Amino acid sequence: MHSPLETFPSSIWILTDGKAGDVAQCVGVAQALDCPYETRQVAPRAPFSWWLPFGPTDPGEWETRPGSPIAPPYPDIAIASGRRAAAYLRRIKRLSGGDTFTVFLKDPRTGPDAADLIWVPEHDKLRGRNVLVTPTSPHRFSASRLAELRGEKVPEIDRLAHPRVAVLVGGDSRHHKFTEDDQSRFLAGLRRMVREDGAKLLITASRRTPAGLAYSLSSLAKAGGHLYWTGAAPNPLGLYLAKADAIVATADSTNMIGEATVTGKPVHVFKPSGGHDKITRFLGNLEHLGVIHPFPGPLKTTTYEPIDATPIIAERILTDFRAHRQRGRKP
Repeated sequence: MHSPLETFPSSIWILTDGKAGDVAQCVGVAQALDCPYETRQVAPRAPFSWWLPFGPTDPGEWETRPGSPIAPPYPDIAIASGRRAAAYLRRIKRLSGGDTFTVFLKDPRTGPDAADLIWVPEHDKLRGRNVLVTPTSPHRFSASRLAELRGEKVPEIDRLAHPRVAVLVGGDSRHHKFTEDDQSRFLAGLRRMVREDGAKLLITASRRTPAGLAYSLSSLAKAGGHLYWTGAAPNPLGLYLAKADAIVATADSTNMIGEATVTGKPVHVFKPSGGHDKITRFLGNLEHLGVIHPFPGPLKTTTYEPIDATPIIAERILTDFRAHRQRGRKP
């Protein structure tokens, strides 16, 4: 029999191509495992990048090359996300002699054999014995962390009257476009919420937010005594989520909406032009659970049991990792 320490990971790699959303999800899971981790970034050149996730990996990044992101010694667990990282994860599995337990977050597009464990959100179609499915995505805001933030004294937020509404604004993407009409409709909804519900707004925008919309949001905040994050460090998103009574989020980012659901606060979703079947399924699942509401629309402040995929994913990783180690040590 092995002691628990023998089957608890002591090292984790996070493997991505550097996309912020992929890194955030992997970091959230690694932190939930409470294990030292390091981030490694792949940057395959053309034409190798064209062939991923199927492979081969870029020889310039092979394990024997200086500065290789996959140079040994190999970790107990490797967590990857993003199609460019999928082939590198398979290579780590082979180079480690099968010892490294591999995890892929989201559909790797190469089937369930891409890793020892794969997590996908419910709106993705991939299924298998080693595929874990949850309604929302992993993130960095644990329930305990949000509780800590809720208790922090932050005068610029604490002085604001209730109801406080966190406004999480994305922007143009592959599947969504914020037209001028969309922007006008979104701003009108916020103004109505301020006028009719007395809401105070805690606004964050992203790099994808159209410049005109960002300017209008900043002007709205300045004129009405609301808060608008300008992009300067530190990012107040965690504080905004923790101290808000309700949330408005745009439908172009399932990650953003998923982060909001860990608060247990109602999420009002604005749908810009465009869309995608997967996003429609994602929103439909949350609407069925009573978590999300349309925006513009009446302000809701009723709560629900927080939805947090991160500890569920971490627990499954630990369980499967231990089983993997025990199988590997049998005589």
